Amino acid sequence: MKETPCELCIQPGGDVVYRDDNYRIVIVDDERYPGFCRVIWNAHAREMTDLSTAERAILIAAVWQVEEAVREVMQPHKINVASLGNVVPHLHWHIIPRYEDDAHFPNPIWGEVKRTPDSTDLAKRRAMVPRLREAILDRFDNSLL
Repeated sequence: MKETPCELCIQPGGDVVYRDDNYRIVIVDDERYPGFCRVIWNAHAREMTDLSTAERAILIAAVWQVEEAVREVMQPHKINVASLGNVVPHLHWHIIPRYEDDAHFPNPIWGEVKRTPDSTDLAKRRAMVPRLREAILDRFDNSLL
């Protein structure tokens, strides 16, 4: 039986902000969640334990640096960090700024919608995304990761 090509092996998974030999950082175009980022391992791997200890350290350090940038720029109430891979079994981490007035709060963004976010608040958050891109680049252009 032929296996379906992996979506994250053939597509970037979002707007690529930074890429090196190991991983890429993308900003996801999600109208309800401006500032939603992913850190995606470049080579196909399904689980963290598919990576060497050194590779795991590199990847998780990148996740924390993206979380710091999202927290600094987007000023969310909370940040969700998740690695699920149930739909796309390619190692990637979601870094999602959360607000008490977002569409799903306090549920995960993949859960039941609780409310319609205020369009003015969403527009303000979308306006911060270029600064988030700069903050990520600043961190990774000067990083040893």
